[in-house]
Amino acid sequence: MNNIAKYISFRDKYLFDLNGFLIVRNVFSLEEVIACNKAIDKHVDYVQERTNVELRNTKAGTPLVGNGISGRKDLGAILEWGPESQLFRAVLNHPILVPYYHEFLGTGYRMDHQPFCILQDAGSEGFSLHGGTIDFQTGEYNPHLAYSCVQGRINNQLLAVSVALSDHNKGDGGFVVVRGSHKSNFAVPDDIINGIDDDYIDQPITKAGDVILFSEGTVHGARPWTASHQRRIALFRFSPATACYGRSYYPTWPEGMLRDLSEEQKAVLEPPYSVRLDRPTLSADGSIEICSRSPAKKEFDRRVFGTPYF
Repeated sequence: MNNIAKYISFRDKYLFDLNGFLIVRNVFSLEEVIACNKAIDKHVDYVQERTNVELRNTKAGTPLVGNGISGRKDLGAILEWGPESQLFRAVLNHPILVPYYHEFLGTGYRMDHQPFCILQDAGSEGFSLHGGTIDFQTGEYNPHLAYSCVQGRINNQLLAVSVALSDHNKGDGGFVVVRGSHKSNFAVPDDIINGIDDDYIDQPITKAGDVILFSEGTVHGARPWTASHQRRIALFRFSPATACYGRSYYPTWPEGMLRDLSEEQKAVLEPPYSVRLDRPTLSADGSIEICSRSPAKKEFDRRVFGTPYF
């Protein structure tokens, strides 16, 4: 994709650093949202519902449990549907989103988890709050979800990208956050985790086509779904070039995911390694750039290690 903006606004950086998340409005058009939902409808037989007690995301008897019967529905392989995956694949290098990836993750950002869709019917349970740079179970610092802003530079070890494919109106439920918790130095209390103390839990209001970017260092979860229409989102997670949390990329991403990707999209699926080691990265105009060491250094490493890379 071309015409990628080079920078995001100061206002967006301020709001992300303040709250730990940011809503980017109208990334996908109504027609594109309809196309995504049609693709989901075609593959809905592969949905897996979390009904087993060991798979449920909430603690019994808490406000987040919903009707106690309906579970969250997960649908994977959304990048493996051939032409029907085109719009889901666009999240990897969408011209509206790439500047945010560069700003929040740095050059050479990479997809870290397999993306999937979350579906919730009326009464479906939510998700107990989780994430945070301080582990809520141990109270210890969690570097894998780290967030920092140093000299105006935002750094996320893991950035979630949630594409709204249905409206999330006030009171509907779904995604919630504890604003500013990505900068907390203390573990979130249990009553907030379980939705008992609701005063500090916010549900962002989004329309289909909006995208929420949030640090996994921000404490987040979901309220039970209450609306008559089905909740639908597509969830992606991205990391900096040298960071990783998931392992689906090793030894390779699923074959169906790699089929028919553009070179720009393939660059986002590279495994973790430094930008300076011939990593293909997306530039501001959407083209691919490669930063390389000198041929002499690579030849020297070949003699030392047997490969051109140390």
